[in-house]
Amino acid sequence: MHEKNVRVGIDIGGTFTDLLVLDEATGAFHIGKTLTTPDDPSRAVQSGLSDLLRQHEIAPGRVKQIIHGTTLVTNALIERRGVPTALLTTKGFRDAVEIGHEHRYDLYDLFLELPQPLVRRRWRLEVDERILADGTEEGPVDPDDIRRLIAEMRAGGIEAVAVTLLHSYRYPEHERQIGEILAREAPEMTVSLSSDVVPEIREYERASTTICNVYVRPVVDRYLERLEASLRQLGVDCELLVMLSSGGICSVETARRYPIRLVESGPAAGALAAAHLGRSIGVPDLLSFDMGGTTAKACLIDDGAPLTSSDFEVSRVYRFKKGSGFPVSVPVIEMIEIGAGGGSIASVDQLGLLKIGPRSAGAEPGPACYGRGGTEPTVTDADLVLGNLDPDFFLGGAMKLDREAAERAIEERVAKPLGLSVVEAAWGIHQLVNENMANAARVHAIERGADPRTYPLFAFGGAGPVHAFRVAKILHAPGVIVPAGAGVGSTIGFLVAPIAFDFVRTAIERFDRINWDEINRLIAEMEQEGRELLRRAGVAPDEITLTRSAELRYVGQGHEVRTLVPDGELNAATASSILTTFEAIYRQLYQRIAPGNPIETVNWRVLASGPAPELPAARIDAAESDSSSELIKSHRQVYQPEAGDFVRTPVYDRYRLRPGDRISGPAIVEERESTFVLGPDSLARVDDRLNLVVEFLDR
Repeated sequence: MHEKNVRVGIDIGGTFTDLLVLDEATGAFHIGKTLTTPDDPSRAVQSGLSDLLRQHEIAPGRVKQIIHGTTLVTNALIERRGVPTALLTTKGFRDAVEIGHEHRYDLYDLFLELPQPLVRRRWRLEVDERILADGTEEGPVDPDDIRRLIAEMRAGGIEAVAVTLLHSYRYPEHERQIGEILAREAPEMTVSLSSDVVPEIREYERASTTICNVYVRPVVDRYLERLEASLRQLGVDCELLVMLSSGGICSVETARRYPIRLVESGPAAGALAAAHLGRSIGVPDLLSFDMGGTTAKACLIDDGAPLTSSDFEVSRVYRFKKGSGFPVSVPVIEMIEIGAGGGSIASVDQLGLLKIGPRSAGAEPGPACYGRGGTEPTVTDADLVLGNLDPDFFLGGAMKLDREAAERAIEERVAKPLGLSVVEAAWGIHQLVNENMANAARVHAIERGADPRTYPLFAFGGAGPVHAFRVAKILHAPGVIVPAGAGVGSTIGFLVAPIAFDFVRTAIERFDRINWDEINRLIAEMEQEGRELLRRAGVAPDEITLTRSAELRYVGQGHEVRTLVPDGELNAATASSILTTFEAIYRQLYQRIAPGNPIETVNWRVLASGPAPELPAARIDAAESDSSSELIKSHRQVYQPEAGDFVRTPVYDRYRLRPGDRISGPAIVEERESTFVLGPDSLARVDDRLNLVVEFLDR
């Protein structure tokens, strides 16, 4: 019988599926990358993991844990691939999900498109019941009325039902009654109650979150069932955990119940990886830069941890315009995402201007250079033409790139329309995407009261190291850090994430009039739910950590500031420390406070988490010789804008670099899953954990 001592992290992206296998017996990491299979993502997982285990002679029976992140939920919402869904809501409120905030996200767009609700108006059904804001029951639930609606939904082919009643965030009794009737009378229908999914004030956000959750539940359920079956076919019989958008992980059971919590699971892992690796080298403050095949993500890491938020949007009409999508109230790691991946398509717009993205070639057909039928030029095509990528060493040589196809696509779609040479057009694509990413990262940092010039850029993802040097130069960042195995860097986040889950309760009260007995009851209720959920996930009771927070605001404001709350019983004596923390955070965000203005609480939260797993330092198989002359494996012509031409540039073998080695730019550093492009007037050194740490010499 095999000893179970292998852990696996799997990140399914829009273009590639990344895998990381940690052999705890030897401390060695094994990494893999394969094209995503959009029709059934579990196929890429099965083939990629099978190849990786076979390549390193690891028996499938040794795998004890797999942590998985996926874009399935996001894609199902964007592509409307959920199941026929109905909404049961309080009489008079069926149109709240379409009215939304009555807000135009672009005031000057005369042809503005608003997101179409996932539930058609025909299936937004009203229930003649009412609980008032103070908890008074004005009208009870009529079971016969619910049975009539069930018959109507069954005849219409409805498979999922979202139940969102007025004031149920505080008084859930009617929702629970309806849920019990649905479970008894219509067990074939999937049901989500807003008081279970998101017991939080703001009716539109609560309804939107609940609808999104139940709309994709059957899709996620089927996917996880297929994934578990494919793993069993490999002979892998182990614990399967799923990454949450908040940076925690959960059991498959929890993921099936709350799939909306997975909406940003892959990007969250990348931010966790950056935070973990930054802490390990004594750099707790950095700017995480994760650029893959479809998008680029930037996340501010402060004091060794990414910031979190409960304000997020999915399925935007315009992917990068806030307000054009469905709001979901789930905890997420705060980051900014733009359509700037290796597969982002370059085009010339009607005004004759070069544009990058947000359309992406994805995995099918992929960039023109992939030779899979793609004809539109992408960022990857430009990087190949500029010499940044080796056509014979993409994915370690497992995938050959077609340089002529890349040149042809750029010439036809960009160079000729703009009157440029192919190289000039390729450089324009490369630099424009750098500017776009730098601008987005700058805004993300400044909006959080941070100066991007003080944060080193931590670069990973398949395309991140190719662009990191130029992005950092634009940002005037103090340096760049590129970890070993950067091409699948986000998978490290899966292996360092704790089992965790967030809980929330709404209690709007003036801070100076709080009923502390009621608040202590709400917190105790959430803490008990957290302990029970983590216990079922296998966390020992003495290893559970409970972190409290409150969302406070000045009376009259529309948004809140999250503030940590001390442990133990809360009372008037602890109130002053909460207020002091609130004012410190408020001042950091807005550079001022409003002394004398009354403060009120809106939500109370509890984060229940288990211990974060330990992770050894990266290990790469040693080269046979440590001679510095063997670090350079070849030279190739790489375009250098400072010289205005191609320059013969050394190409370093990443796997031969050892702590203390130094590289002067310009240079290329290659590993199987990514390529680091080092520009001129810079020096890169290899630290004790095999990270490349870059400093700029022209400052």
